[in-house]
Amino acid sequence: MSEEKIQTEVRGHVLLIGFNRPEKYNGFDLEMFSQLASAYGRLDRDPELRCGLVHANGKHFTAGLDLPQWTPVFESGAWPDLSEDQCDPLGLIPGKRVSKPLVFAMHGICYTIGIELALAGDIRVCADNTRFGQIEVRRGIYACGGATVRMVQEFGWANAQRYLLTGDEFDAQEARRLGFVQDVVPDGQQFECGLALAEKVARQAPLGVYGSLRSSRLALEQGQRAAIDRFLPDMAPLLQSEDVKEGVQSFVERREARFRGC
Repeated sequence: MSEEKIQTEVRGHVLLIGFNRPEKYNGFDLEMFSQLASAYGRLDRDPELRCGLVHANGKHFTAGLDLPQWTPVFESGAWPDLSEDQCDPLGLIPGKRVSKPLVFAMHGICYTIGIELALAGDIRVCADNTRFGQIEVRRGIYACGGATVRMVQEFGWANAQRYLLTGDEFDAQEARRLGFVQDVVPDGQQFECGLALAEKVARQAPLGVYGSLRSSRLALEQGQRAAIDRFLPDMAPLLQSEDVKEGVQSFVERREARFRGC
């Protein structure tokens, strides 16, 4: 039986996804990546799951790639094969990106693939002791899991190159200044902070949340005009949903809405 390197737990409408290789500082080998892809696939398929919270067991979020295992993958020029039930954790393979929101709660060391996984997510919080590093250039390679694109999008060109080209670490406060994380909390509180955000996302109308996420991604991937052109065509079907009726009724009755995702 394979080791459970990614632990999952359902908490209401939130899927908790925990890195579970603490003795190796949650270093990502190929099996861990595959198990994470399966967890993302579960989140994507299950209509009762509305948001994911990615966190880590142990002292560190992840020390990054288990490079000896990944060298043959890089040499092959292709990412590991994914089954129909898996989603690409890095969100790079067309049609294989998880369609639901992901919140990240990070702490300790967060290197290489940890940053790139979080950049493929949607909301990020970290402990005040977190140390980030996109350190591939120290190993003779470069970041090929999305950082060279998404860091530029989120940090700005020069801020991204400051860390991509030097391999220097940056701390939690710098991560917040760059816009990489939205909240910095005392060490030990990052999980609860992330869970509160994930649960708040999960309480909103699921079809509206997924539509908003899809529109935002379309703007980044295909340009603002492509997203603008889909505003009303994609809104029209939502107006026929039961959740829209519930949203209006909850407003009239001055209560919190109870959305069902239909």
